[in-house]
Amino acid sequence: VLVIGHYLDQLQEIADLTGAPLITGQTPQRVRDLLYDRFRDGDVRLLIVSKVANFSIDLPDANVAIQVSGTFGSRQEEAQRLGRILRPKAVNNRARFYSLVTRDTRDEEFARHRQLFLTEQGYRYRIELPEMETAAAASGPAHEPERLVAQCIM
Repeated sequence: VLVIGHYLDQLQEIADLTGAPLITGQTPQRVRDLLYDRFRDGDVRLLIVSKVANFSIDLPDANVAIQVSGTFGSRQEEAQRLGRILRPKAVNNRARFYSLVTRDTRDEEFARHRQLFLTEQGYRYRIELPEMETAAAASGPAHEPERLVAQCIM
């Protein structure tokens, strides 16, 4: 599972809650390479990454990505993040991409634009509100999506 986001404090909180390693622009390249290798080998099952993972990493066996935040609705960024998990896989070619969106915020409009773009590109897209609302109610205020992610991936 990859958790991908833009806001470093949010990603750090998720890393703290889950105990998973975090890769940001400040992570030395040799440490990044080691963590990517451990993820590929299955030694690390949950990896939290900032936008440094949008380009130029190859994690072919990743089959779940959870986007917790992004750059103001960037369609290209979301397509790049989808690309992290849609590469051909050795086993089980299914992949899931989850994008957390806070209701009644500007991000909801950005998400609609990304959805339209991705469906035009041939991606299937499904919005699941009831489960998110139930989980969000159990995890606290809706403005804290990182808590929801931490509960969903543990």
